[in-house]
Amino acid sequence: MSELIVLGSCGAWPEPGRACAGFLLTHEDFRVVLDLGYGTVGALLEHCPRGEVDAVIVTHRHPDHCVDLSALARVRHYEAPDAPKVPLYCEPGVLDVLRALEPRPDPATVFEVHDLGRPARVGPFSLTPLPLPHHVPDYGVRLAAPGLTVAYTGDCGPTEALRELARDTDLFIADATLQEEPPPGSPRGVMTATEAATWAAAAGARRLLLTHFWPGSDRAISAAQARAVFGGEVIVAEEGLVVAL
Repeated sequence: MSELIVLGSCGAWPEPGRACAGFLLTHEDFRVVLDLGYGTVGALLEHCPRGEVDAVIVTHRHPDHCVDLSALARVRHYEAPDAPKVPLYCEPGVLDVLRALEPRPDPATVFEVHDLGRPARVGPFSLTPLPLPHHVPDYGVRLAAPGLTVAYTGDCGPTEALRELARDTDLFIADATLQEEPPPGSPRGVMTATEAATWAAAAGARRLLLTHFWPGSDRAISAAQARAVFGGEVIVAEEGLVVAL
């Protein structure tokens, strides 16, 4: 069984009844979490009641992508104290955020920390990180296993690097925060759905999952924008959505 479960789909802060960035990817019974922003751990525990995940990947240090790692650390510390550490792939700033939130348990006692900036083997997947433009260091991640390739942007502005990140993927999970491009010359740390879809098409991705919507956005508008430029399937992230892979 291979599937992706949406734990949260909002950017910046969660709308009522929603959560921020988070996904649970399962392949060959290996469970890897992609980001754990505000409000995502409750959804994760519906599927992994004692936090029994095999790896966690966090794209960057912003709290809407990493803050619920602190909650997962508590779950593991109290509910599975004798379990092996969970491999955590992140950039160093993520640990600074976690330790500022709650130094006990120290993240290093629960997680086996790895630098996300380096390619790695994560269960059945080869992990390839690509630095992407954002307001803090951010890595897009490409997870490839025989018969399945999934890529995820975290947050990022439009960049040629997305062509390589999403190349021939079965599923491209892409930031679609905005519905209009910002004024020319503005720093680009996030994308529109049109931009996400344009890069998905350029990369030959098979399916596109739009996520990280600004709170209050009409997601139907984003979906229509993406479908206007991408000929593959466009999926709108919704909490609890299960995408079969």
